[in-house]
Amino acid sequence: MREQEDILQPAPAIGTEQVAQAERTLHRYKAGKAALDRRLIDNELWFRMAHWKQYKNRMMEAKPQPSSGWLFNSIASKHADAMDNYPEPNVMPRAADDETAARTLSSVLPVVLEQAGYEQVYSDSWWRKLKQGTGVKGIFWDPSAQGGLGEIAIRSMNILMLYWEPGVMDIQDSPHFFSLSLEDSDQLAQRWPQLKGRTGGTIDAARYIHDDSIDTTHKSVVVDWYYKKPGPGGRMLVHYCKFCNGVPLYASENDPRLARRGFYDHGKYPFVFDVLFQEEDSPAGFGYIDVMKDCQNSIDRINQAMDENVLLASKQRYVLSDGAGVNEDELADLSRDIIHVSGRLSDDSFHQLQTAGLQPSSITYRNSRVDELKEISGNRDISQGGTSGGVTAASAIAALQEAGSKLSRDMIKSAYRAFAQECYLVIDLMRQFYDEERVFRITGERGQNVYLPFSAAMLRPVPVKDLAGVELGSREPVFDITISAAKKSTFSRLTQNETAKECYQLGFFNPANADAALAALEMMDFEGIEKVRQRVRQNGTLARQLQAAQQQLARLAQLARARKGLPEPVRAARPAAPDAAARRAMNTNTRRQQV
Repeated sequence: MREQEDILQPAPAIGTEQVAQAERTLHRYKAGKAALDRRLIDNELWFRMAHWKQYKNRMMEAKPQPSSGWLFNSIASKHADAMDNYPEPNVMPRAADDETAARTLSSVLPVVLEQAGYEQVYSDSWWRKLKQGTGVKGIFWDPSAQGGLGEIAIRSMNILMLYWEPGVMDIQDSPHFFSLSLEDSDQLAQRWPQLKGRTGGTIDAARYIHDDSIDTTHKSVVVDWYYKKPGPGGRMLVHYCKFCNGVPLYASENDPRLARRGFYDHGKYPFVFDVLFQEEDSPAGFGYIDVMKDCQNSIDRINQAMDENVLLASKQRYVLSDGAGVNEDELADLSRDIIHVSGRLSDDSFHQLQTAGLQPSSITYRNSRVDELKEISGNRDISQGGTSGGVTAASAIAALQEAGSKLSRDMIKSAYRAFAQECYLVIDLMRQFYDEERVFRITGERGQNVYLPFSAAMLRPVPVKDLAGVELGSREPVFDITISAAKKSTFSRLTQNETAKECYQLGFFNPANADAALAALEMMDFEGIEKVRQRVRQNGTLARQLQAAQQQLARLAQLARARKGLPEPVRAARPAAPDAAARRAMNTNTRRQQV
C-alpha cells in the first residue's frame, strides 16, 4: 500500500536532473566570466601592494621591490569620502492616503538597516567598488533570525563568487543567477544528511591569492541558484534552489506554498550592483585600480631603479685583475686596517669602480608620474587639505575642495541610486514577511525614545470602493525614496552650523522680518532649507496672531472705558520736527561749538 502511495505522488519539480542541468549552465557562465575573474584577482594584489608576485623572474626577486602607496592612498581617500556621505533614506508617498505609512517607513527603515549592520556592509561594498569596479549587496530574508521570527539580512557579496549570463547589462535580464560559497563538508552533512558521502563536486570556486595557505580540501561548494520563469497571469516569478555536489537541498518549486507564488513576491534577484565605471554588455564595471595600475607600475619600477642606484653608489666596489696580487678576503673585510699585496699595484690591474649618483632628471620624472597618478585619480592635494600658490583663506580652501571633489560626488550619487534600489527591496520584503506586529525604538525630534509599532498591514493592498460602496479591486501603496547624506562629515556639519548662524544674524528668525526672509529663502538652496522656511512661516504667523490679539485687547479696553464713562487716556504729544531753517541754524551752532 505504501509503495502504491509513493508511485502516485508527483515527482518533485527540481531533482538531480534539473540540478545537473543547472551545473552545466553554471560552467557556461563561468567560462564567459573567466577574464573578469582574472582581473579581479590581479586587482586585489595591486590593492595589497603585492603586485611584484606577478613577475615570476629570479632576477626581479633578487632586486629591491619597493611598493609605494600612491594607488592605495587614492582609494583610501575615495572610501573616506563615501563614508562621510553615508546615505539616509526618506520615504515619500505617491498618494495622500499613504502619507501615514510613508512617515512610519521613514522612521522604521533606518532602524531596520541599522539592525542589519548596514554601515559595515556599506563600507565593505565601497572597498570592493573602488578596487574591482563593482560593489554588490544581497538583500535576503533570514527566517531563522530573532528566534525564528525572521528578519531582513543585508550582506556585501564577493563578485568573484557570482555568475550571470554573459552579455547582459542588467542581472534581472539573466535567466539564471548563481551565488557560490565554500562551507565545511562535515557541517553540511550534519545539517543535510543526504550529503553524507557526497564529496568531490565538479564545481570549483575562484579564489584570491593570499599570503597564508588556505586549505579547502574539507570544504564543499554550495550553490544558491536563482532563476525566473513565467507564473500565473504571465507574471515573472523568481525561484530559488540550493544544491551542493549535485544534490538539491531546497527548492522553492518543491514547496507547495511557493510553487505558484515564487520565492520572493517582488520577482527580482535579491542582488543590487553598484558600478563605478560602466562597461558595455556587462553588469560589472571597472575601478580605480584598473585606471591607475599602469602609472603605479611605472612609479614602482622607477623607485626600484633609483633604490638600486643608491645602493650601488653607497657601496665600495673595485676592479681587480687576476695578477694584481691583492688579498681579496682582506680587501672585502672593512674592519681590517692593512691589506697585503704581493707585487706592485698599478691602475691597470686595480682601481675603484664608482657608480654615478642619481640624476635630477630622474627624480623630476618620478615626481611627474606621481602627479599624473594624482590627476587621473582625482586625488589632488587640495582634496586632502593641502594648498599651494599662497591660498590661505578658509573660504578659498573650501571652494577649491568643493571644486576638486566633483569626482567623489559623482560616484557617491551612483551609490545613492543603488541604495534606493536596496530600500525598495527591503520594503518589498517587509510587505511579504512582516506578518506579525513589531515594535521599533526610534529617536523623536527632541531626542526622546519613541516606541513605534509596525507590521505589513499598512504596506499591503487595500480595497478600493466607488461611490456606491462597491469594491472595485485593491490598491497597493507605492512610495518614492529620496536619499540624503547623514551629515557624518565634520566639514558638512560646520558648513550647516555657519549657515544657521548667518541666518540668525541677518534677522531671518525675527517675526517682523518673516515676509522678507521667506523671499530670500526662496532664492537660496541648502540642506534642510524646508525646515528653516517652515520655522520662518511659523514665526510670521505667530507675530500676526500676536498683533491681532493686541488690537483686539485694545478695542476691548476702549469699549470697557466707554461703558464706565471714563475719559480716553492722554497720550504724550511727540515734539514737532524742526523745519529746514531751524535745522540749518542748529548745524551752524554745532560747527561753531566744535571750532
